[in-house]
Amino acid sequence: MRVSIPTTSLFALQAPPYPGSTAQRGLIAGQWIALGLALSVACVAALMFDARMSIDPRSPVTWGFAGVLLLFGVTRYVFRTPRSAAQRVARDLSESVGAFMGISLLGATATYPLAADTHGSIDPLLQSVDAALHFDWVAWYQTVAAHRSLQLLGTAAYQSIFVTPALILGYCAWSDRRAEARGFIATFWLAAVVTLLLFRFMPAIGPLATQWHGPITYLPESALYEADLFPLLRTGNPYVVDLSALRGLVSVPSFHTASGVVYIAAAWPIARLRWPVLALTSAMLLATPVEGTHYLADMLAGATVALVAVLTIAAVRRRLA
Repeated sequence: MRVSIPTTSLFALQAPPYPGSTAQRGLIAGQWIALGLALSVACVAALMFDARMSIDPRSPVTWGFAGVLLLFGVTRYVFRTPRSAAQRVARDLSESVGAFMGISLLGATATYPLAADTHGSIDPLLQSVDAALHFDWVAWYQTVAAHRSLQLLGTAAYQSIFVTPALILGYCAWSDRRAEARGFIATFWLAAVVTLLLFRFMPAIGPLATQWHGPITYLPESALYEADLFPLLRTGNPYVVDLSALRGLVSVPSFHTASGVVYIAAAWPIARLRWPVLALTSAMLLATPVEGTHYLADMLAGATVALVAVLTIAAVRRRLA
């Protein structure tokens, strides 16, 4: 029997036909995601107020982020009851990408008031852990600094932290995997919260600032932001966080590593995503010691945080299923 396929929409040709699968096992309630985001906004606002920090509301970048998030929110609301595959994809994509973007912005912003409330650093401890593991960060850095190709590849791989979640969430929206997308968002959020809580008690400025002596022959992506900003933020003076130059100031646990483990866990059950995500994430993790100026100890801590988040949300989803 031949079946005719409507050609009025690109999504109608590619995405699963509406309404798609009706069984979304382990679907985390949207109200829970919204509540988590609302609590995160309140906590970050309280931290900023206590640290005498603010975000310039007149900045074009601030308005840009606000506009994009508003667009995602409006799209999610308008297509809350989709009548076609295209509308379902638009709804799910707006929901997941908007939530991921909001969590990322809140997490990076929260590092500023948290850094202002820290004292000293645990770099000597991290260096001793690396020494026990026979990890030579200086040798790793010298190898990258001596090869322009490694610098270019490392920078691209390190920045893939923004590409991989778009791949995961885009595929989940297209293939009607709403439960998986929400599980990924919840896991990422929990990993970010745990990372920030630990960062408050384990500040570090990184191996580039502590182990490299002499002229810096190659400045990695993370540069010396912790070493430069920590003393400034700790003065307690009013500070305006510039969203156009927003930097996550967490050294330990490594959030790039935590994100990478979360990405692999989210993509592994999906055959089409498993190997591309594993390749991208592996490259990112290899670039993290230099481009992120991280000790190996940072990365092990980040991986541990991610595993806790993955197992916790998996247990929640099993209960929901």
